[in-house]
Amino acid sequence: MLQRQTVYASASALSRLAEIESALGEALRGKSDVVRLALVCLLARGHLLIEDVPGVGKTTLAQALAKLVQSSFHRLQFTSDMLPSDVLGVTIYNARAEAFEFKAGPVFTNFLLADEINRATPKTQSALLEAMNEKQVTIDGRSHTLPEPFMVIATQNPVEHHGTYPLPESQLDRFLMRVRIGYPDIAAEREILRRTEQVAKEAEAVLGSEELASLQASVAHVLIDDAIVDYMLAIVEKTRNHESLSLGVSPRGAQAIYKATQAYALVDGRDYATPDDVKRLVLPVFAHRVSLNARVALAARSTEAAERVLQEILTQVDVPL
Repeated sequence: MLQRQTVYASASALSRLAEIESALGEALRGKSDVVRLALVCLLARGHLLIEDVPGVGKTTLAQALAKLVQSSFHRLQFTSDMLPSDVLGVTIYNARAEAFEFKAGPVFTNFLLADEINRATPKTQSALLEAMNEKQVTIDGRSHTLPEPFMVIATQNPVEHHGTYPLPESQLDRFLMRVRIGYPDIAAEREILRRTEQVAKEAEAVLGSEELASLQASVAHVLIDDAIVDYMLAIVEKTRNHESLSLGVSPRGAQAIYKATQAYALVDGRDYATPDDVKRLVLPVFAHRVSLNARVALAARSTEAAERVLQEILTQVDVPL
């Protein structure tokens, strides 16, 4: 049986978390589900990949999140001629000091918006791997720790592929979630048109870095019953054996949905997870981690087809009571 326990986050911190969610909703109108997933990703210490067409609010979401949390923000436009040193930094010789010194790159920030990440070459894309996984970068044999919190919010256009380099599986696996924002509905777009200034630019910090660190630590204390863990693993196992998939979810992916489920429950103000939390997270956490076999990939767009396969798997796995 599931034993209840007290959430280790303070009531005031949870209240401010609700304020952030509300303020993000003001910045990104009509997309409450995307806003919540972005918060879940932040609390789970994960990275977020936003795959959508230009102009739907990808940059607005990243900027608003950085402003509402007391932190630094850097937007980096990825291009085909960008070098790894343009992201990480470089060691240069200081003639006056007669010594080499490290000049930190834009990755040394709390929130890094990697805009159009798939326009950079694979060499530059892979420069982020250590940063995203280890929260550090190594230059000339010396490791440099990144600030806390550290979150990469990357964007890519799924429609325009000219001059792009698709992210390899190893890079995709570093993102806790992949989401799509989509076009707003008529009511939300009417509000967007009537606003004269962007909410993201007006927003003030709601949560301090210490409070955020406390909330992130609280995620680990959210209880997940063994039956729900078995439910997660059954879904993972199905992805590894499904006839339409050539690559299933890795153990890192299983860890990702476990952590994301804990964070989702905390954002919802609960100290325990439910099967519905898992079902809500399967697509954003797993869809970019599976690969379609050649037959299915040729017949449909890979993103949508992968989501359909995962939805089919959800119907095949028994939900714990």
